Amino acid sequence: MSVNETSVKKKQPNVASISYNKLSWVYIEKPTRAEADYLAQNYPFHPLNLDDILGRIQRPKIDEYKDHLFVVLHFPVFDKQTQMIMPSEVDIFIGEDYLVTVHCSGDLKPLTAFFQQCQSDEKSRQTYMGQGSGFLLYHILHTLTEYCSPMLNRITESIEAVENVIFVKTTIDTVRRISLIRRDLISLRSVIHPQIAVIETLEREEYPFFKEGREAYFGDIADHYRKVWDGLQDAKEVIDSLTDTSNWLTSHNIQEVMRVLTIFMAIVMPVEVVASIEGSNLLPESWLHNPTLFHFSFLVQAVIVIIMLIFLRRRRWI
Repeated sequence: MSVNETSVKKKQPNVASISYNKLSWVYIEKPTRAEADYLAQNYPFHPLNLDDILGRIQRPKIDEYKDHLFVVLHFPVFDKQTQMIMPSEVDIFIGEDYLVTVHCSGDLKPLTAFFQQCQSDEKSRQTYMGQGSGFLLYHILHTLTEYCSPMLNRITESIEAVENVIFVKTTIDTVRRISLIRRDLISLRSVIHPQIAVIETLEREEYPFFKEGREAYFGDIADHYRKVWDGLQDAKEVIDSLTDTSNWLTSHNIQEVMRVLTIFMAIVMPVEVVASIEGSNLLPESWLHNPTLFHFSFLVQAVIVIIMLIFLRRRRWI
């Protein structure tokens, strides 16, 4: 194989498609310039939108054109390597007789599985593609939206686990677990919140390629997002309270340690003063080797310790 043949082969677009009646679903993963050129040649898409599918992660948005929409959406994905929730972008072009999904990172398994289901099963194509592009878009969003619920449940379960142990024993591990939950909450909130406005726009606005039932179907998606957002808000309030509680318990433990050390120093300090005087050059030489003086000094130190303990006890400091 020559170098030129290899170069041409690399430029072939990686595009999969399904057709049913008059509707086509074009599916693209990890787009390159070849896929963008393919879309430019076959569809009336704006060049800036085609640049968006190749660029860095875009904010969720919806661009309206005369005969189609360009929608950017994010969905959460749990990265096993980093143990973090990351946003995965899906860019969607939707018109009267086509729907193009550009899966930018290729890590949304529900979307891939749904496309393969429609690709291999005639009944699925009839069910999901038989009522137009808007109905197909609803089912795609419904599939991906359901993917958010397990992550919220996982965060809720983690919060409940922390609640069960935080008053038993405050440890570094508990503080670490709270920090990880806060990190996951921030990540999931940053994915969900900007998306609500886009879904509500699909619910509210009228487009010629959305059939009857638009408000009911996309209203269902919007309601699901609002429920997830409410759950995230509740989880944030709980984890903030747990953070304050953990900080208070940690501060209280530090104060307890400092109190014990202070009491110890208060008891030991007078004893150290007596011992330092006895061992210094201030006393006559004849006193230094006197056993009686040693016993007397020891008795004085013991009396000081007893007096200090009685004093601290009466003050209820110990």
